[in-house]
Amino acid sequence: MAPRPIRVCLIMHSTRSDNLGVGALTVSEVAILRRLAADLRREIEITVLDLMDRREPYVTGPDIRLVPYNRQAMTRPDGYFALARKSDFVIDIGAGDSFADIYGSGRLNRMFLLKGLTHLARTPLVMAPQTIGPFTKRSSKLAARLFLNRAAVVASRDRQSTKAAKDLGRRDVIEASDVALRLPYDPPAPREGGPVKVGINVSGLLLAGGYSGRNDFGLRTDYPGLIRDLIRHFQAHPAGCEVHLVSHVIVHTGRMTGEDDLRACQALAAEFPGTVLAPDFASPSEAKTYIAGLDFFMGARMHACIAAFSSGVPVVPMAYSRKFAGLFGSLGYDRTVDCTGEENAAILGKVAQAFEDRAAVKRETEAALALGIQKLAAYETALRRLMEAAPRA
Repeated sequence: MAPRPIRVCLIMHSTRSDNLGVGALTVSEVAILRRLAADLRREIEITVLDLMDRREPYVTGPDIRLVPYNRQAMTRPDGYFALARKSDFVIDIGAGDSFADIYGSGRLNRMFLLKGLTHLARTPLVMAPQTIGPFTKRSSKLAARLFLNRAAVVASRDRQSTKAAKDLGRRDVIEASDVALRLPYDPPAPREGGPVKVGINVSGLLLAGGYSGRNDFGLRTDYPGLIRDLIRHFQAHPAGCEVHLVSHVIVHTGRMTGEDDLRACQALAAEFPGTVLAPDFASPSEAKTYIAGLDFFMGARMHACIAAFSSGVPVVPMAYSRKFAGLFGSLGYDRTVDCTGEENAAILGKVAQAFEDRAAVKRETEAALALGIQKLAAYETALRRLMEAAPRA
């Protein structure tokens, strides 16, 4: 008789987020779980407590079940608590960087509640590779300490997060890397001749000045001016560059349209004739497939940069928070520019030099990616052990 499927629940994941970076985490996590289950010759059932936007899910299949993440799931006895009890283990990825108190208490308290319900269900909790901290309030530090130390597995995606977890008392932290290094995509066919394709990921959020329009991220850079300077630089370059404007957060309707990259790219494409407007991507893998076909890339959406990085495209990440330098720096990749600490001329100069040195940057990318995959393997090994321990009947 065949063993029963391994039952895994994913929390703080999304199969349909307008932020394709959040979606990339989920698609990649599912790909990792499916591969490990196949290696063990076990079937798998993956239930996603789904952070739901209004698009069609980009994670599907007979092994996938989607449960809306809403008040009913959190409060009803037959909601998340019952789901956690039926699971062999729960994986919490914290939407990548939300396990911190800098985004407000509401989001963090909901994360604490999910963790608490998982522990009450006596189900092993895995904290997948994510940014941990910062925690600036005493109450959030105490709660984070409690839940970090009760988790079965804690994985970080950078050195700073490893230190933050250890400072809160967690000793055995797996310093991995971002699971989106495993995001599936279709590699481009070999291309000879034609223009040099330069991709610029434009953040609609930064272009608008942040959530409030009052420079919420404390940029020293004039971001709108910098984007226009970059477009002009590459359009005038003697190499004959073709500039592609690439979105990675695509919000069609609702209250979050101010974060939309696509509208920002459309406006810039109208302002700068000759630029190429990248498609309205339906999934993270579709976006990565497009980015993989470029020759050089830069962007302020971290997972757009990870898509380039993990497909071998020379990339200059344009940081607005510590997570960029944390992730890429932990892999020895030091091409990140800092929009919170550098002015336009300095950033433009670094990007321009990286483009001229793009063959060397590509080699740096490949070496750093190999390290990232090696570090991610430690997390995958921890998952495999939990899967091996799952009951067979």
